[in-house]
Amino acid sequence: MSTPQQSIGSGFGARSTAREVLTGIDLTGRLAVVTGGYSGIGLETTRALAEAGARVVVPARRPEAAASALEGIGGVEVEALELSDQEDVRAFAARFLRTGRAIDLLINNAGVMGCPHATAGPGWEYQFATNHLGHFTLVNRLWPALADGGARVVSVSSSGHRASPIRWDDPWFERGYDRWLAYGQSKTANALMAVHLDRLGAPFGVRAFSLHPGAILTPLQRHMTRAEMVDRGWVDEDGNLADPGFKTPEQGAATQVWAATSPRLEGMGGVYCEDCDIAVPAGADPDRAGVSEHAADPAQAERLWAFSAELTGEDALA
Repeated sequence: MSTPQQSIGSGFGARSTAREVLTGIDLTGRLAVVTGGYSGIGLETTRALAEAGARVVVPARRPEAAASALEGIGGVEVEALELSDQEDVRAFAARFLRTGRAIDLLINNAGVMGCPHATAGPGWEYQFATNHLGHFTLVNRLWPALADGGARVVSVSSSGHRASPIRWDDPWFERGYDRWLAYGQSKTANALMAVHLDRLGAPFGVRAFSLHPGAILTPLQRHMTRAEMVDRGWVDEDGNLADPGFKTPEQGAATQVWAATSPRLEGMGGVYCEDCDIAVPAGADPDRAGVSEHAADPAQAERLWAFSAELTGEDALA
């Protein structure tokens, strides 16, 4: 039975922190993998999981920077991983599988946003290649460890998914690049992957979720100028936070930590979350962003899975 997109009354909210949602949860003996878990909300995710007793593997594009950022946090391992490079993803997965360990939690946290036009692989648009296809191959290559652990797989999407469905007629923006539509398409892909992965993985005890973490000032905005952020009302002329709706990084990490660990989600999956609860459909609640139909449609999710498998040559659940 599919899980409906409706609140379950989690008891947490937009201002809850990663530590708060883990209150009373002991992760001793559990293994988590958090891509990009050394910066922004990824760092706070790693910190919270490790403090709750988990062993955390952090695949990082910049391993030295990751090791420095994570210094002093116990139970953390850093591994090299460039998500935009499919062979590098496969190499990381192969190294991990050789350890023989099961994965309990996989949080697909790493990503890029609003970057200038670039390509990866055989001409794939860079944001789609990094945010979606890198994680798609990672999930498929790590499948034996995920199935062994009956893992929860959590993918960080964004309310930015509402900007664009999957552009089936021009996914690589060959007819003109728009960095925000490209970002939106990649975040829709994150949500749709969770929908279909949950359908395929549930018989093996693997459940999948996606989420909007909220608005947070982190290095994710590295491709935006201060003027752009001032125009959007995010910061003032001096670069200070101006939007009271923004979360702290620890608040921003809370929803992915909640989705990965909450006992309330046992037996559920395939849904998009926000503010530490299952999100409602977009437009159903004016106080919440919600999830657009194009990012929650099982038929679109199945089509994207097949498209991604064709592009990458990966489909562990075929």
